[in-house]
Amino acid sequence: MSFTLSLTGVSKSYRRGDQQIQVLQAIDLIVDAGEFVALMGPSGSGKTTLLNLMSGVDGPSTGAIVVNGTRIDQLGSSQLAAWRSRSVGFVFQFYNLMPTLNALQNVELPLRLTPLTGAERRRRAAIALELVGLSDRASHRPSELSGGQQQRVAIARAIVTDPEFLICDEPTGDLDRQSAVEIMELLQQLNRECGKTLVMVTHDAKAAEYASRLLHLDKGELMA
Repeated sequence: MSFTLSLTGVSKSYRRGDQQIQVLQAIDLIVDAGEFVALMGPSGSGKTTLLNLMSGVDGPSTGAIVVNGTRIDQLGSSQLAAWRSRSVGFVFQFYNLMPTLNALQNVELPLRLTPLTGAERRRRAAIALELVGLSDRASHRPSELSGGQQQRVAIARAIVTDPEFLICDEPTGDLDRQSAVEIMELLQQLNRECGKTLVMVTHDAKAAEYASRLLHLDKGELMA
């Protein structure tokens, strides 16, 4: 099986005043197509920074990031934006839904950057909502949905463009235990039945159990 994502010698540092802050150090990592990888570690260990590098939101200070043969760390900003919109779906701890739009309209948002017709956008958004089990809530606004339902809408929005992989940053962090279980079962279903590659940051050991591989990050280094 060919890999989806490869990081080689990836480091990331920031300058704060005259100080150099090292966030990630010499990360080597391969995520195979169809894997579900959970990433754990203490606060400040660089987990979200690593997600940002994998998804092309940020670039490395050194090293190479290759996704399906493309060096994304060498793409220009417009090429990178086009690659992200085509290849990556994002799921966050806080759902980032537009409060004035209903569920269907929220899911449809990423498709507004495409040349699809309005009717085709709505059709695809309806399919994504059906996949996450929320067809009956399509006309509801976020304020009329529970936290778990809002996260399902956010996941539908993440998959509506049929991305190659999903980046999930604490997807259960704002949910009660039962809702968290339901969201993790949904993510596992997307991985196993739809073949999506997932990389997830979590503090929740129960959530990490749904992944096929667990990685630990500490002080900017991947632990064996």
